[in-house]
Amino acid sequence: MDIIQKLLEIEALLKRQHAFNKEILTLDEAANYLCLSKSALYKITSRKEIPFYNPGGKKIYFRRIDLENWVLESKSMSIDEIGEEIDSYLSRTQKSKL
Repeated sequence: MDIIQKLLEIEALLKRQHAFNKEILTLDEAANYLCLSKSALYKITSRKEIPFYNPGGKKIYFRRIDLENWVLESKSMSIDEIGEEIDSYLSRTQKSKL
């Protein structure tokens, strides 16, 4: 790995670390924070899938806590959790039939 590549990696790490300390993030910072491309983040905002702020209709801003909550809401259930949901549903429906 050459020095320039190493410096670029260090720069990316520093930018990401800087985003951890800010409460309000720009689109670039939010994309970096989420490890997404700017294009992917634009698509997510255009579909209104993630909370964002657009004062004056120009730049897009994000609250870091909103980004963290959005990531945590996107959780996929494990097989055990799915099994528990099924068991719970079946026990509720069987009780209502009795």
